[in-house]
Amino acid sequence: MKAVIAASFVLTSISAIARPAPLVSIPTHDAFFNHIAKLCGKAFEGKVSVDNQGPSNFVTAKLVMHVRRCNERELQIPFHVGSDASRTWILTKTGSGLSLKHDHRHEDGTDDVSTMYGGHTLDAGFDNVQSFPADQYSKELFVTNGIPQSMGNTWQMFVYEKTFTYRMVREGREFRVDFDLTAPITPPGAPWGYQD
Repeated sequence: MKAVIAASFVLTSISAIARPAPLVSIPTHDAFFNHIAKLCGKAFEGKVSVDNQGPSNFVTAKLVMHVRRCNERELQIPFHVGSDASRTWILTKTGSGLSLKHDHRHEDGTDDVSTMYGGHTLDAGFDNVQSFPADQYSKELFVTNGIPQSMGNTWQMFVYEKTFTYRMVREGREFRVDFDLTAPITPPGAPWGYQD
């Protein structure tokens, strides 16, 4: 009898461990995530509206965001800069907020030396706007890579009916791209390191 009870306890414990954690989130994070998830499968062209460090290839290249892969926990959004398909934004529900990571790859799919940097929400934000101050991993990565000024980065995303905006700010630096959600375009191919 004791063996049966012990076996039952072990099986119950294993099933409890194996059960996926519940998806918990607050209303503003849910609303923001869902606004972007509604765009899943679609791609949109954008343009630089602010870049206070002067001209760059972002100004001359075709800029495309593609809400490519979506599930209840994660959104993968490649950001194509002309023929450069090295960037994918990854938004994740973490249970304590939302995480934004920048997955940077080389054309052969290998990781860039500067990849998976980003941040995590620190507050409720708003249904249409969330901010992601640099997390500790990113700060250490920036120092290691010789760009300590990026430790102060905060990334922001804004999603409204007609416009999606990606913005990065820190002291003395602002970069912003606005995407037109009223005119979907043909989605590009898979970003580097991913498959269709």
